[in-house]
Amino acid sequence: MRDQGNINLEITNPVPRFDFAIIGGGIVGLATAWQLTQLNPSLKLAVLEKEPRLAFHQTGRNSGVIHSGIYYKPGSLRAKNCRDGKAALEAFCDTYGVPWQRTGKVIVATHPQQLPQLQTIFERGRQNGVDCSVIGVDRLQQLEPHCAGIAAIHVPESGIVDYPGMCQKLGSLLLAANAQIHLNCCVKSIDQRTDFVRLQTSDGDLEASQVINCGGLHSDRIARQSGLKMRERIIPFRGEYFEIKPEAHHLCKTLIYPVPDPRFPFLGVHFTRMIQGGVECGPNAVLALAREGYNWRTINLRDVFESLTYPGFTKLVARNWKTGIGEVWRSISKAAFVKALQQLVPEIRGEHLQSAPAGVRAQALGLDGKLLDDFVILRHNRVINVCNAPSPAATASLKIGHHIAELAIA
Repeated sequence: MRDQGNINLEITNPVPRFDFAIIGGGIVGLATAWQLTQLNPSLKLAVLEKEPRLAFHQTGRNSGVIHSGIYYKPGSLRAKNCRDGKAALEAFCDTYGVPWQRTGKVIVATHPQQLPQLQTIFERGRQNGVDCSVIGVDRLQQLEPHCAGIAAIHVPESGIVDYPGMCQKLGSLLLAANAQIHLNCCVKSIDQRTDFVRLQTSDGDLEASQVINCGGLHSDRIARQSGLKMRERIIPFRGEYFEIKPEAHHLCKTLIYPVPDPRFPFLGVHFTRMIQGGVECGPNAVLALAREGYNWRTINLRDVFESLTYPGFTKLVARNWKTGIGEVWRSISKAAFVKALQQLVPEIRGEHLQSAPAGVRAQALGLDGKLLDDFVILRHNRVINVCNAPSPAATASLKIGHHIAELAIA
């Protein structure tokens, strides 16, 4: 009898298949996944998060403000989604026991030159349906006795919320709906095929009928992995904060904001009551030397090279270098930071402040050097890419998620 030798049979596990794979475990990705379960509870979903916990980056490091929609151009996605999203967020928090509070907010003009911009913001707010009013010094002093200003807008419907806590609740709701959440799962490649998308991840391969990219700081890179010819680039801007020590908490009763510079999507350093207690002030806005660079010591050479060699960034710097130098100076000089805060609250002192965790904002920048100031959601075949989700993305997350979910299922 002929010896046929040993026959080795290799048994391979089938690649897991899902209806949708959502890349990113921040608030937009989780809200999108949850809204998909609301539209169709039978869907098989996977959320892929490269970090060891949800809400690790932007969502877990913002100021926790529920925005009213007062700043945004009427008719824009930011304006509509903020108003609708705010109502949905408050209802969600009431239903599921997520802490939130309506604190009110003042937007304060400290110089006569700011009055026209203050009026523009007020008119935008009224067009957007925001409950707001222009107030004088006497009413401002009633609301914020330690605030200096010549006029202000009062927005009583603004508030604060526990965004990380909201993400934890969304995560638990997803698990209850039989969705899967894969932590420490980094997407390495995206292969779009005729009937599905194959994802290679650090946790193994998986397939999905559709993929939704909510990758935040890395959303442009993920979009290009999907085959989208995206010319815009994410530029990381770090925002640094201080926390006010307990003995100075009385200096801020609500939310105190300056009149923002209309050339930038940043709102300027401000005072914010926190849902866990205490008061935070900031942020400034400086170029981060890494997409996840929360201090000057964290440097990623690839990230720095991509930012500095991008034509849009060089144009942005050429137009705004003086402002940029001022932001950097406030980053390295606590005294300069305090001076900016004193324009709103003159009694604040350096000894009242202690460092708080910084955040990094994923800001899409065009080749023309202009910061994209609205939401950008682009489909490329079987991948939907959230390419720009600036503030108020957290406030509007449930509305944005519903919009994406409807786009995906259509």
